[in-house]
Amino acid sequence: MVNPASKINSIADLITEAKANPGKLNFGTFGTGTSAHLAGELFNAMAKVNMTAVPYKGAAPAISDLLGGQIDVMFTTVASAASLVAAGQLRALAVTSAERSAAFPQLPTVAEAGVAGYAAESWYGLYAPAKTPAPVIARLNQAIAKAVQSGAFKKLEANEGLIMVGSAPEELDRYVAREEERWRKLVKDANIEVR
Repeated sequence: MVNPASKINSIADLITEAKANPGKLNFGTFGTGTSAHLAGELFNAMAKVNMTAVPYKGAAPAISDLLGGQIDVMFTTVASAASLVAAGQLRALAVTSAERSAAFPQLPTVAEAGVAGYAAESWYGLYAPAKTPAPVIARLNQAIAKAVQSGAFKKLEANEGLIMVGSAPEELDRYVAREEERWRKLVKDANIEVR
């Protein structure tokens, strides 16, 4: 998202501006190594641009500086941005998820907007202690699969821009392994160090 006064109105505009001014555009994060930081660094890598990360101690101070024009762009969660976008205080350019968000169905994904293959998503998984009996895991998994289809979860999904998935434990294992490999490479390639 950007400040509404920004001349950046789309992902294409962001890429054009960043390429015209390497290292001069900056993006706010809610801390070094956070999902917002990694989303911005992934954008840098995949769009072949060089924006500077500006770490804050949380989303609120970063959003405050975006509202005040001290930073150019911010990668953040739907939950922290929705009310400000709805009020016209910030302009959303795209969503970073692989699929469009129920909270902003009119917004393209970053991939749809021109950065093919881009996806940066926060995710949650439910874990049990090692050696939990398989029947207990199966019962928990069935309960979770049912819960994510409930009205309460569907409302949360729409309001928070989440995508609920209740899949097999093995699928979560595979997903985590793929995510770990992908983000580890990005952290290494971008020389990200948490101090």
